[in-house]
Amino acid sequence: MAMPTPIPLGALPLQRRRAMLKRFGTNFAVFLFLSDLVLTTLLLHLARLVRPHLPWGLNVGARGELLHFSPALYLIVPTIWALTFLFSSVYDPERTLRWVDDVQTVAVAIGMATLVFAGLAYFFYRDLSRYLFVTFFVFDEVGLIAWRLFLRGIIRLRRARWPHPVRRVLVVGAGKVGLDVARQIEAYRWAGLELAGFLDDDPDKRNRHFLGRPVLGGLERVAEVVKQHHIDEIVIALPLRAHKRMVDLILTVQRLPVSVRVVPDLFDLAFFRATVEEFGGMPLIGLRDPAIDEFQRLVKRLFDLVFASIFLVLAAPVMAAIAIAIKLDSPGPVIFKQQRVGEGGKLFTFYKFRSMYMDAEERLQEVIHYTDDGKVLFKRRDDPRVTRVGRFIRATSLDELPQLFNVLKGDMSLVGPRPELPWLVDRYEPWQLRRFAVPQGITGWWQVNGRSNKPMHLHTEDDLYYIQHYSLWLDIKILWMTIGAVLRRVGAF
Repeated sequence: MAMPTPIPLGALPLQRRRAMLKRFGTNFAVFLFLSDLVLTTLLLHLARLVRPHLPWGLNVGARGELLHFSPALYLIVPTIWALTFLFSSVYDPERTLRWVDDVQTVAVAIGMATLVFAGLAYFFYRDLSRYLFVTFFVFDEVGLIAWRLFLRGIIRLRRARWPHPVRRVLVVGAGKVGLDVARQIEAYRWAGLELAGFLDDDPDKRNRHFLGRPVLGGLERVAEVVKQHHIDEIVIALPLRAHKRMVDLILTVQRLPVSVRVVPDLFDLAFFRATVEEFGGMPLIGLRDPAIDEFQRLVKRLFDLVFASIFLVLAAPVMAAIAIAIKLDSPGPVIFKQQRVGEGGKLFTFYKFRSMYMDAEERLQEVIHYTDDGKVLFKRRDDPRVTRVGRFIRATSLDELPQLFNVLKGDMSLVGPRPELPWLVDRYEPWQLRRFAVPQGITGWWQVNGRSNKPMHLHTEDDLYYIQHYSLWLDIKILWMTIGAVLRRVGAF
């Protein structure tokens, strides 16, 4: 069989391609950021010009004076929009790859920025026309979303000739179904997909090429291949007879920082939260999709942004006092930063007020406790690494307040399973990895049901209960119960 000639992209060194993609992504994000601010300012001016000609409302205030427009708003509004957009992951390509995600993210960010603007106007610009405000909101929603869709259309037209991939895809199975999937990936190169290669256990297919892409080894090499070839997506296309092998593979890849899809067959995956979607006319089962649907996620994110902002404003004096106390109590930074595992197994920087001495990490093994069956309990009450101020802020959970910034950044949610340490995740059993199917939170179901008094495997059972019974009302209930747990200092030390 004659092999197609590989595209020129394959001849480029991997690191060079990644660097080119990174530069393009950075430059495009900067362009998009600046264009959003310019367009928002222009739409504000347009709303100001159009408002007097609209057939509703009056241009007078409550006391009969003419409503005025402050030129300072041309600076204030873009500043509010800039800060809100940066905190709302509007420019994160991982979260806005699909057009529906892009539109939702922008729409929510505009809504949040508008709420902040409304609060500011209420206190400092009481004579600003409310109809002007509403007109600007409508113009901005329509204008920025239309601008995004226009840019996506331009990118789609150009990517047919653009050689830089956005997401690298590994196909597991080089049989008929796997090759069909690979052909569709090649057909969707305009969307930023690149076929990296195949995995297959058939010895006759080792070291062969299909559609110009190599078979990179057997299924046992999946973790190694994901790391070496910077894989972003895995599509499993194994035959029915490989059912047991497929299930083992799924359990393995659940811990990897990749999206996983399975071409459906007659196998039982009822123990996973799965969604069916279409790709190139073929149905795929998403095994890494969150346990909450897109609308629930949208509502949850909006809820997080609103209440995290409110909590930060209310807690600002307390946080300032804690920062001063920490500096006076012991040497070292005020904020403790640590890598934690977030939704989908992705690492992020986790913030807390520092409650321990600077050598705490080196002394970790001194204080780890285990249950009788070898499960990690982790905390102990007489931890000698904790400072005097640290004991108070840990007992009252005030050390968690900086995580409100993680919520605004989109790394965490107000409610959800706690983000875990990477070395603890390495000890997880396969069923425990399901806790990463939703955004990780500041508080959660296990925190209000015993908190640190439980061993780790029971924490996970509580987290899975939360995932299976998720609702916005459950989030509100947990937040309310958290207040009681903190006041009673249940399980906190």
